[in-house]
Amino acid sequence: VTPDQLVPLPAAFDYAQGAAFFAAHGTAWHALHDRAQIKPGEVLLVHGAGGGVGLAAVELGKVFGATVIACASSEEKLEVAQRRGADHGVLYGREPFKDAVKRITDGRGVDVVFDPVGGEIFEDSLRCITWGARLLVIGFTGGVGVAKTNLVLIKGASVLGVRAGEAVRKNPALGVTRQQDLTRLANERRINPNISHRLPLEDYAAAMRLLIDRRAIGRVVLTMR
Repeated sequence: VTPDQLVPLPAAFDYAQGAAFFAAHGTAWHALHDRAQIKPGEVLLVHGAGGGVGLAAVELGKVFGATVIACASSEEKLEVAQRRGADHGVLYGREPFKDAVKRITDGRGVDVVFDPVGGEIFEDSLRCITWGARLLVIGFTGGVGVAKTNLVLIKGASVLGVRAGEAVRKNPALGVTRQQDLTRLANERRINPNISHRLPLEDYAAAMRLLIDRRAIGRVVLTMR
């Protein structure tokens, strides 16, 4: 690699944590800080909160002073999200998350939606937002969602695409600031990637299977012997 592709290892991290750190937290930082410009006191809804990017969004949401509602597909994933700072947990399948959000916020809705899932999740998120909400499109593992323009208009909402890597290629200064701020937060032990599995490099197929079967919580790391 070239020197400009290297970043310092936070002093509190081992190499596995370093390997799992910057991609997920970099995406979450760009989404919440650069795109949504989230403010203290706002309410953040994080979908897929048991994944690496989702957990990073939970941690950074708390760093930025938001109230965080974490949505996940299992109790175990919700427990990890709540240990990482989530104020409320919503289990997909227990009740429609849009109903849970309205209950938690007393009908107000959320200010920011962090969505790496897409599909129906994205579409239903439009029904539990407040005025001026920002919906962050991180990915679409659950399919491509449709933004109903009437709901966007009525709520004065914004739908924002998030491409952290491309943003840095367009504006390298963003990457310098992001690296400095994330490294500082890591050294202050305010953020830390959750690694649910560490496997030797030769077990890469088993590692991929953990992701495909949605058994990973946070990150899966391949280690060198």
